[in-house]
Amino acid sequence: MYRSFLDPAYTPEETSAELVFSGGRLDRLSEDRSEDCVAEALTDPATRILGFARGRVFIRFEGDEARCLFEAVELDTFGPQMDKAVMLGFDNGAPRLAVPLSINPDDEGFELPEPFKAIDYRSIARQGLLQHDAFGNVAYGGALLAWHATNRFCARCGSPSEIRAGGAKRQCTSCEKEHFPRTDPVVIMLTIHGDKCLLGRSHHFPPGMYSALAGFVEAGETMESAVRRETFEESGIRVGKVTYHATQPWPFPHTLMIGCYGEALETDIVKDESELDDCRWFSRDEVLAILKGDGPKNSDGEPEFFMPPPMAIANRLVTDWARRQ
Repeated sequence: MYRSFLDPAYTPEETSAELVFSGGRLDRLSEDRSEDCVAEALTDPATRILGFARGRVFIRFEGDEARCLFEAVELDTFGPQMDKAVMLGFDNGAPRLAVPLSINPDDEGFELPEPFKAIDYRSIARQGLLQHDAFGNVAYGGALLAWHATNRFCARCGSPSEIRAGGAKRQCTSCEKEHFPRTDPVVIMLTIHGDKCLLGRSHHFPPGMYSALAGFVEAGETMESAVRRETFEESGIRVGKVTYHATQPWPFPHTLMIGCYGEALETDIVKDESELDDCRWFSRDEVLAILKGDGPKNSDGEPEFFMPPPMAIANRLVTDWARRQ
């Protein structure tokens, strides 16, 4: 009898579980797959497939509902590359696959027939088009396909590698070295000093947007050390105590955002001009006003400051700190 490691009656009381892209609840069973598990799944009438095209999710709109799971026959006219399909796992025993589509939504004049659309990850998250579990499966499928697409050759000898175990790994066709999907850890941290928090503006941010600082965890580095190093490199602020808050899968292309709070040991900012357009301290009252839309306005009546959208862990870090009693 099929038995999941997940209790369907259990709802985790974790900040991470509430974040967009964190809702995946599939049984992956990566170590129990046969080499022909994808082919077997395609003969199972319970199988459903997520389609991806150039970093976009294939969606069918049915009234006010958006659906991203399809039977194989529904994707036939959109160029499914079944030789590159990967097994994501099982939903109560029913197989779930991800497959790249041959269509290119970026082609000039490209249009999908109604009611289908190919929508990028950020847009579906900002618009809240899918159910929570579906967002998690989209992040999983998108990240896994992105890893396979950029790891077609063996890192040891340079020979072509092939998908094995339904996408749970790749194997070199020459030296037989096995390669496994990777996740890139990124720390994203809100640095606190008394009743103020440190926020910065990257050069590519839209005007007025401020966010928590962030950076990749480097080899041989703890999460806490990465927080201290990245904060100092970008702002010149030294950090003492670091505490973990939550994580968020981030399919751009296969990242895990590790949300933290850091206690500042000093307040004088020396920002890295190459990384940041601006960096400054905001009081709790300022942040609360900005979150409510009551912050200062520019000459056009638009908000002078705003935070990342609620879909981002940066927003949750700031919001949870600002509303903490």
